[in-house]
Amino acid sequence: MKITISGIFKYSRSLSGYFALLFIFLLACANALAQQDSSKKLKEVVISSSKAPFIQTITPSQQITATDFTRYSAANVADAIRNFAGVNIKDYGGIGGLKTVSVRGLGANHIAVLYDGVQINDAENGQVDLGRLNLNNVQEIALYNGQPPNILQPARSFASASILSIITVKPRLDSGKPFLITAGVKTGSFGLFNPYVQWQQRLSNNWSFIINSYLQKANGRYNYINDDGLVKSRQTRVGSDIDAQQVDGAIYWAKNDSSKFNLRANYYNSDRGLPGAVIVNKPPPAGQRLWNKDLFLQAGYDHLFNSGIHILLNSKFSKNYLHYFNPQFPSTAGFLDQNFTQHEYYQSAALSCYLLPNWEISYTADLSVNNMSADLPGFRYPTRVTLLNVLASTFILGKTTFQASLLNTNVTENVATGTTIPHRNIFSPTVMATIKPFDDACFQIRGFYKYIFRVPTFNELYYNFITNTKLKPELTNQYDLGFTYSKNLDGLFEYISFTGDAYYNNVTNKIVYTPNLYNGSVENFGKVDIKGLDAGLKTQARLGAGYDAVLSVNYSYQQAQNVTDPTSSIYLNQLPYIPKNTFAFNAGVIKGPIGVYYNQQQLSSRYYNNNNNDEDYLPKYTVSDASVVYKGAYKHLPVILSAEVNNLFDKNYMVVQSYPMPGRSFRISFQITI
Repeated sequence: MKITISGIFKYSRSLSGYFALLFIFLLACANALAQQDSSKKLKEVVISSSKAPFIQTITPSQQITATDFTRYSAANVADAIRNFAGVNIKDYGGIGGLKTVSVRGLGANHIAVLYDGVQINDAENGQVDLGRLNLNNVQEIALYNGQPPNILQPARSFASASILSIITVKPRLDSGKPFLITAGVKTGSFGLFNPYVQWQQRLSNNWSFIINSYLQKANGRYNYINDDGLVKSRQTRVGSDIDAQQVDGAIYWAKNDSSKFNLRANYYNSDRGLPGAVIVNKPPPAGQRLWNKDLFLQAGYDHLFNSGIHILLNSKFSKNYLHYFNPQFPSTAGFLDQNFTQHEYYQSAALSCYLLPNWEISYTADLSVNNMSADLPGFRYPTRVTLLNVLASTFILGKTTFQASLLNTNVTENVATGTTIPHRNIFSPTVMATIKPFDDACFQIRGFYKYIFRVPTFNELYYNFITNTKLKPELTNQYDLGFTYSKNLDGLFEYISFTGDAYYNNVTNKIVYTPNLYNGSVENFGKVDIKGLDAGLKTQARLGAGYDAVLSVNYSYQQAQNVTDPTSSIYLNQLPYIPKNTFAFNAGVIKGPIGVYYNQQQLSSRYYNNNNNDEDYLPKYTVSDASVVYKGAYKHLPVILSAEVNNLFDKNYMVVQSYPMPGRSFRISFQITI
């Protein structure tokens, strides 16, 4: 398909206003800086030896670092965040099964996944398969409700209800140790074989690079219990094999802390089976396969001028190819063989400065062009041009911090044939605040309001079997009020931290996809009210005799109801796949290099249809994992050895209707760093 960006010029009238806004912004910065001396203004950095975990208070956030991945028996990003409060992972089962995340009941399309600050975007379905994101190159994962606290961000960081930020490992080398090589392998149930290698290299005082590669192979066969209402029988899930490879490399340049550049390339290739839905008295459809070939290139430049103006530039190109084959599809041909290709061209520019020592402002503009092609009869070949502009500000007054932003979303769409959605131009405000009401800074209160907007995805609009070009955009109002308490202690417990947030999400024209045996359906639910509560507790204790204990507990309550029509049979019914209660518990005991950990998740019953009938009922379940981890050395080389048992008590459960999850399984891993 020939790519055109003619839609960009339709913004000419609006762009003049944006450039005027940018001019005023720069003039304000220049005027403020002219009243100051020419010395560089740096943000205050507070260094503390506190052992209490860091809690970001301007917006609710949760973090996990690489040191804790083994503690949570995490093999991918979906596993790493499944214990977060307010998080609901939709898992179709197996190593290669699709895994998406919903936060606070808003669905996977309302969360943006950032990879080193740049969004992993999928205009086709709007969702990112977190099961494909391995942890070998990940240093930290953070989940922000609302938006990240740093206002110098790409505009896309302001354009979603929640942000999942993935920060990768950066080379930290010197002339005494110019390279670092980490190699490891994971193996276990389902025929898993997963070797990986990471190479960090220092080239000079300014240049360094890192290369990561991994291979994942598995036959995907696992045991589950098939219950037809009369007899329970143990079955083996077949057709979920996977053969995947990924190579990720980045080169870094840093003149100093105020001037940095990076260039990254990432390629992912996979061939996996799709086992299909398990239907009582019917064999699951066999032979379904999915091939992915995805490439992206991204570059970033960060510079802080002596004048105090800070700029951040990000560029990205991506190409995603998907091939789906179903040999038993009920059509005249008797099978389904489809190919999809999508491209994205993306550029972001951000500026910030301090008007006063306690007042920072920023302006960001993002431009993206997305297009999609497919070998389907009558496919419409959509091209979407999106321009995002954000004006943001952070102001600190005594014990209170205020933050506000105004996002403008401007979307134009063209198709080769047929009709498409109209041009969209929406303004979305966000207001956040945190206050320390007492002299003791351990206790803080926070709250935010955010209005957000998302357009339907290409699949929701144009895919042959579920197409619905009458879909309306989904509008969401988010309200949050919460508090945090974090304190270092001197007794048995080393620290304690507690967070609690009550929230209310009001959604208009909620877009909901309901899967069925073949195609599924997508529709607007009109209005949805989501009321919830997130609470979290973390602590660490000295048990004596060299033993330490760690504990993390998260609880979530979500009431997500359809409130469109009081006369409807589905009025006040819970939305599909959203549990009302979720409880996550992780505990461990450590002595020296050895740690023993136990992880448990409990989800209350759910419905897979908005009718909430008995036949739509999915029972509650509890799943437990256990692991033993050794972090020591072999001939002065750091090594990590772990053994895990997943679904420790062999529970029979489903996250998605008709897709049984694996029973008890095992995994061992070994890693050495040279």
